[in-house]
Amino acid sequence: MFDTPTALLPVPLAPEISLHLVTAPVGLFDLTGGEFRSDTPPPFWAFVWAGGQALARYLLDHPDEAAGRRVLDLATGSGVAAIAAARCGAALVAATDIDPAAVAAAHRNAAANGVTLADGLDRPELVLAGDVFYSPTVAPRMTAQLRAARRDGACVLVGDPGRGYFPERLFELVTEYVVPVPEPLEETGELRTGVWRMR
Repeated sequence: MFDTPTALLPVPLAPEISLHLVTAPVGLFDLTGGEFRSDTPPPFWAFVWAGGQALARYLLDHPDEAAGRRVLDLATGSGVAAIAAARCGAALVAATDIDPAAVAAAHRNAAANGVTLADGLDRPELVLAGDVFYSPTVAPRMTAQLRAARRDGACVLVGDPGRGYFPERLFELVTEYVVPVPEPLEETGELRTGVWRMR
């Protein structure tokens, strides 16, 4: 499952956390031979995206947001936000993703940081979503899931670096960070990234 070469590295914006990340200076589709195949998701989990980094930094600086709560990290990717929530003393943290390799990577990264994650969670009290508004097909589905969680009483925090499909009208800005990112991945060395709370 993990045939992408990675190394355990500190997260640039949250060096308290280390993740198994790609070390070569490559973009996402360089790891798929330059192709997108709908049956095999690209290895999003092999990178630490700006939105997840911002959520992790925010939680580590404000542990009361997660402490004692049941937390769901939606579209977890590498698991960075889930790991931060667990480090903050969350009662239970679940990491979910449509890609089973991402869930496996999140568990592997959690173990490297001395925390454990669950695979699912009913009625979370806090929902985290980092960098989930990256395409016109994914954004409406993510919005619907987050709105449903909010209606059920969960606090919803999103990390977004201005991906273009982010429904800003549904959120209020909590804080912003300038997040270091791999240049081959983002075509820049840093992204201004907001942590947003759903209204």
